Amino acid sequence: MSAPIREDLTLRVARSDEAAAVDALMKTATRDIFPLFYDAEQTASSVRFIASVDRTLIEDGTYFVVEVSGELVACGGWSRRDKLYSGSGDAAGDSRLLDPATEPARVRAMFTRAEWTRQGLGTRILEACESAARAEGFKRLSLVATLPGLMLYRRYGFEGEERQVVTMPDGVTIDCVPMEKTVS
Repeated sequence: MSAPIREDLTLRVARSDEAAAVDALMKTATRDIFPLFYDAEQTASSVRFIASVDRTLIEDGTYFVVEVSGELVACGGWSRRDKLYSGSGDAAGDSRLLDPATEPARVRAMFTRAEWTRQGLGTRILEACESAARAEGFKRLSLVATLPGLMLYRRYGFEGEERQVVTMPDGVTIDCVPMEKTVS
């Protein structure tokens, strides 16, 4: 399922010293891509509450970046913890470790700069996530897709069609789709 990738691109684990650059990438991607799927108020709320780096993913070594010439162009990761997505707020059980035998690993915080979409970067990140989760014994992956990511996730084998309304901390709502995939 591996997509072709340019030779000048590097996929690697994110470093803690680049959290600010990852956050900037997330916000830029959201600001540029979300207006194709959501209105201005939803996009602004998403920039604030969804496009926010989760340092736990970086500290856990489960967050990946794609860079070209030292510039970050895509990012995404997975988690062995119970937090499902960044916009979910902070819940008491978010840091609880998942049981790989009975619970799915969480795919989280996938973002690609608009000018780098549809070049296989998201697929490569998903492959890295799946491989790492499999190595830790996970049998399934789950995520909550925002509308811009649906095509990528479906193409990669995630299933889920039913839209769910997600309410941001400021009360703004966006449609998302919970999805799951068996680890191959």
